[in-house]
Amino acid sequence: MDGNRRWAKQRFMPTALGHAAGAKRVREIVKACNDIGIPHLSVFAFSTENWKRPADEVTGLMGLFMTYLQKEVDSMNANGVRLKIVGDISRFDDKLQALIASSQTQTAANTKITLTVAANYGGRWDMLQASQAWQQAHPSQDLRSLTEEALAPYLSTAYAPEVDLLIRTGGESRISNFMLWQSAYAELFFTNDLWPEFSPARLQEAIAWFAQRDRRFGSSAPL
Repeated sequence: MDGNRRWAKQRFMPTALGHAAGAKRVREIVKACNDIGIPHLSVFAFSTENWKRPADEVTGLMGLFMTYLQKEVDSMNANGVRLKIVGDISRFDDKLQALIASSQTQTAANTKITLTVAANYGGRWDMLQASQAWQQAHPSQDLRSLTEEALAPYLSTAYAPEVDLLIRTGGESRISNFMLWQSAYAELFFTNDLWPEFSPARLQEAIAWFAQRDRRFGSSAPL
């Protein structure tokens, strides 16, 4: 979800207002996906690399994350949204960790759409922690016996299917360490829209583009 800071800068606003506008857009896109009938939506909220940003911006993002969780849980329950947070949350303060756990518990029974929020997440981290978790669960087995099928249940998104459509806003044309394993066969849609500008109409455009893709998954014939 790129472009919050640039969106704010273009409007001579503080960076924090750009992130707030981005959070509001998440709500709208979740609703649009829910209306369409998309069962899984994942958003990249905070990467492992984002700690390099100025301290006041990081602090503001943590505060916005807490506010979002506190304000949105009731709405999620009303609309059948199950919330899942993936990433190394151990670096967050205790209050935020408790709020994450509570929000996931409160929405656990919802079935219309699963909203995955990647926070302090990186695709490399995910594969590394999955490998370590597998080794811990199978201490007597040689690493050479590990297969893709055996590793998959230890990924942070083991509850979800692999990514079909990956959308990146803000004019960037790279994955930037987002769900590297899960996106191996994803279709990649890049748009110049800054995230606060990414509308449900643009989402529909991305879905229509996706529907025209010839997805072969390595085979010679379309599936």
